[in-house]
Amino acid sequence: MKAEYINPFLESAKIVIEQVVQIRPATGELGLKDIKFVENYIWIQIGLNGQMNGDIVFGLSEQVAMKMVSAMMGGYVISEIDEIVRSAISELGNMISGNASTMLFNQGVRVDITPPKVIQSAQSAGFTAQKALTIPLIMDGIGELDIQVLIAS
Repeated sequence: MKAEYINPFLESAKIVIEQVVQIRPATGELGLKDIKFVENYIWIQIGLNGQMNGDIVFGLSEQVAMKMVSAMMGGYVISEIDEIVRSAISELGNMISGNASTMLFNQGVRVDITPPKVIQSAQSAGFTAQKALTIPLIMDGIGELDIQVLIAS
């Protein structure tokens, strides 16, 4: 697994979050960790096909998701994870991944992305525990968004 696979997603996430959430995230420590699906968390899974095959997974607590969507909606108070929150978080993952796939294309790596899949429970995740290259984005006043890259080849 190569660290450069995560860079376009990291750069894209910083740009997109700054545009739609109005916060410039700080970058945490790059690491390799086991994927553990815990409750009260939301994951956005996007498949990668082409010269890179695997999944990019964005993970965030439900509290962080509600704060991000609230900021995306101009401060409207969000108090529960509903269809609007799932849709907004899914679109955020889609925007980040689409932008990252363009960056990869410009670097000579052809990759297609699948539509985002929002996963809210560990049981529905459908994949076994595995190691992922991960980097957290820290958003002041909101919390962390973990970017996890699972590359098959």
